[in-house]
Amino acid sequence: MDAGELRVVSGTVTAYRLFDVAYAIDLPKAEKLWAERMRAVTTRARLSATPAKAVAFGVAPVELVLEPAKLLLDGVSVSADVICRLYDFGVLTLALRVPARDLGWTDFVRLMNTVDHEVGAESGAGLWSGLLKPVCAVFAGALVRPAATMVEEDYLIGAVESFDTALSAETLQLQADLVPLLSGEKRPLSGAARQDLLRARFSYYTDDLVALAWDRAFIYEPRGDSDVEDAIEVANAQLLEMRYYDELLDAELPRMYDAIERTQRTVSLFSSRRYARLARQLTAQVAEVTELTERVDNALQVTGDVYLARVYAAALELFRVRTVGAAVDRKLAIIRESYTALYQEASAARAALIEVVIVGLIAMEILIALIGH
Repeated sequence: MDAGELRVVSGTVTAYRLFDVAYAIDLPKAEKLWAERMRAVTTRARLSATPAKAVAFGVAPVELVLEPAKLLLDGVSVSADVICRLYDFGVLTLALRVPARDLGWTDFVRLMNTVDHEVGAESGAGLWSGLLKPVCAVFAGALVRPAATMVEEDYLIGAVESFDTALSAETLQLQADLVPLLSGEKRPLSGAARQDLLRARFSYYTDDLVALAWDRAFIYEPRGDSDVEDAIEVANAQLLEMRYYDELLDAELPRMYDAIERTQRTVSLFSSRRYARLARQLTAQVAEVTELTERVDNALQVTGDVYLARVYAAALELFRVRTVGAAVDRKLAIIRESYTALYQEASAARAALIEVVIVGLIAMEILIALIGH
């Protein structure tokens, strides 16, 4: 450590892994299962530093503390706290919190990179599956339509509560280079890349700072407020669900086109029933996806805390949640238009059938009349 380098007195490096485990999770049932099988208490997560009227979870996730996990970081065994959260829209998050104490800034950045190397997206570590499987086994009865294949997201947050000297946010940015921490790169970045990486920075008081990047964030919060971390976690959970529904609809649209084509190729007196049945299936699918995406959109409700609202909105924009959500909406619109057309074809087919029946009846009456004469 350089003589003039900042020292992190107290902080954490938190690695998040988020999983889409089911269509939905019955949270009251999950709480009951955890209490019965593990004889441990669950809590409902809440934002600790923000007034309830200003911001709140749409449906508060269930939070539970798991046994600490052992990580091997640079050959040293480290104990990491493990926090699990269950969201009602089917997402389960795991957070590994590695303590950071008495580290120079360079060593703090190195710790971030080491944690990312060991448990990040490119690590292929079995640690996450080892944590996930027993949790899912306990909550199996609370998972509504468990996912056959899981979509995942990951995120890394470096948080500092105190340095060896009191700092303002402005001074911190002059004395500590945030770019290597946010990028994970060891080589110097270009000026344009640095500027782009540092564009999402926020402060409320003179001595706090939040810097967001696509897959990492830095938080300096001397008061130990965790609300920003919670907002970042929710934004990642929303991205995960929107990605899941985007992929689901990508797979569903070709099947829908094939089903429509098969229905249109089959010509019979009862084709109207097939049109109506397919239209009902598409209507049910649209209603299901719409209900869940609305739940995801309302996962965190920010009304009165302008600062947290800015951070949360920036996270949603940076993670492209709105963009993926817009893609989901477009695909839902295609399905809506398709079942509207199917209903119209069903009505037309039904009208044609009625006309055929009427013509047949008239022909029968004429035939009977002729035979009678």
